[in-house]
Amino acid sequence: MIVNKHNSLLEIDIISALTDNYVYIVHDKVTGATCAIDPSVAEPVLQRAAARGWTLTHVLNTHHHWDHTGGNEGIKRATGAVVIGAAADAGRLPALDIGLNDGDTIEFGSHEATVLAVPGHTSGHIAFWFSSDSALFPGDTLFSVGCGRLFEGSPAQMWHSLQRLRCLPDTTRVYCAHEYTLANAQFAVSLDKENRALQRRLQAVKKLRAAKQSTLPTLLGEEKAINPFLMADSPTLQSAVGLVDGDPVQVFAMIRRRKDLF
Repeated sequence: MIVNKHNSLLEIDIISALTDNYVYIVHDKVTGATCAIDPSVAEPVLQRAAARGWTLTHVLNTHHHWDHTGGNEGIKRATGAVVIGAAADAGRLPALDIGLNDGDTIEFGSHEATVLAVPGHTSGHIAFWFSSDSALFPGDTLFSVGCGRLFEGSPAQMWHSLQRLRCLPDTTRVYCAHEYTLANAQFAVSLDKENRALQRRLQAVKKLRAAKQSTLPTLLGEEKAINPFLMADSPTLQSAVGLVDGDPVQVFAMIRRRKDLF
């Protein structure tokens, strides 16, 4: 279990699903409100919630891919949970009840989450930011030391989305939707060999994965210093891909292409 220590009234539990997905269960101690974020499957999520004595009241989807929505209908049937996602993906999110847009807020028990539109991985992708709890759920837009592939969006869209997330406070804990950190860090080191913070992260990740432990959540302040996809406007990364003084969008696109082939 991961507990968000920034605010003791919000608990965040992590479930490994499928091959490398993570489903997060977020629980408000004050009201009992409990949500599943990007449930790829229903039964393990329902079982974990029951074991904790929690009843799921909400499902939050960051995007429409099946490995983030496959549990929607099962959870809704079992609990009556309200399914929330992007209005732009209303036709692609199973059992959707409420569609939201950029800047909308969700009242979740005694907490509030802001919806951030972050297209690139998919056209309707959103993130959920619990600002008072310093917790960000970016789906497949941002990973530790990485970012999502561009299935439906452009490099310009994804770079803009990552810049939006990069502007959040350094103390933000990032609850990514996949365990990709080791491969991401190995790629990042191939570009940014002299980055000591990145080297330390890689060694720490190797130890965690050898012990079959999660590498998440990650701290946004650290990601700003080690994640090449957040650093496309950095002279170091621009030089690494042979685009000195380059347009950050072109630099980002080059980094993304290299990662796709890594």
